[in-house]
Amino acid sequence: MGQLSPASLTADGVPFVRTPDENFADLADFPFRQNYLQVQGLRMHYVDEGPRNAPTVLLLHGMPTWSYLNRILIARLVAAGFRCVAPDHMGFGRSDKPTEPGWYSIQRHRDVLAGLIAALDLRGVTLCVQDWGGPIGLAQAAADPDRFSRLVVMNTWLHHDGYEYTPGIRRWQAFWRPGGMLVESIPARTSLGWMMTSGTRRMPLGKVGAMARGEAPPQIDAEAEAVRRAYDAPFAGLGESGLTGPRRFPLCIPIDDGDSDEARTQAAHFDTLLGWRKPIHFVWGGEDDVFVEAWGRAWAARYPQATFDLIPQAGHFLQDQCGDEVAGFILDRISA
Repeated sequence: MGQLSPASLTADGVPFVRTPDENFADLADFPFRQNYLQVQGLRMHYVDEGPRNAPTVLLLHGMPTWSYLNRILIARLVAAGFRCVAPDHMGFGRSDKPTEPGWYSIQRHRDVLAGLIAALDLRGVTLCVQDWGGPIGLAQAAADPDRFSRLVVMNTWLHHDGYEYTPGIRRWQAFWRPGGMLVESIPARTSLGWMMTSGTRRMPLGKVGAMARGEAPPQIDAEAEAVRRAYDAPFAGLGESGLTGPRRFPLCIPIDDGDSDEARTQAAHFDTLLGWRKPIHFVWGGEDDVFVEAWGRAWAARYPQATFDLIPQAGHFLQDQCGDEVAGFILDRISA
């Protein structure tokens, strides 16, 4: 491709940037091979570890993460004999990053994921979803249930009539609206990596807000610094245009827009999946103020076959913060 500048890259008329491979060199606890698929003219990255003929676990991330979020689960599940597939949504991780805000919609993310599932012909899948992985991934189970054998649902949601958005999720969306704290401070004063260092409880929660107000970054230990670097790696050096995907996700939450296409689509998937009769397991971080424990329990209660496992000390990003415990619950439920 030569020495093109990131802004000069296009696919089917869509401008995008591509993160240099060196950004991902020597990441802690992420030794997995790179795999790529062309979807809608763009390059999508996914992890694909374990025997190809083994039972498949599809692990989906949300905002502002990438497949690195699921590294502990991947290692544990592959060691137990499973195949793990963990894609990076477009705009995240090693996947290409369209720079036009209008390119991004949750339906677009659903379509891209459906393309990956079809290309790999995944079947008998245990689907693990969290955050935006829920609306994107659960749509696949609603549309093509024969490909999936069970669902594992972690700190996510589907919009539907009567769903109450918490103050935590309203505050999160406000941070990303024009003039919001994170719009103004990323990447000028803080970063998504620092946000994740806080979100995984490797530094105090309030420090990101202090950095957004102009305070210097705190001192953190080597393990926390490795995690910060890994979550910053997809966006480092790309400038504002590389952050288009993360900036769009929060604005897609249909909080006060129940008549939008996205709200209606999620509600339809929610209703369809109320008829799910195969195993469904809920694993929930109890300290999440966005998707709270009470909501997780109420959702699980709609399924007579559901299980509900709580990790009281875990926040929103439980796969990273408490990955061994999450993996243990998944393995216990799959083998039961």
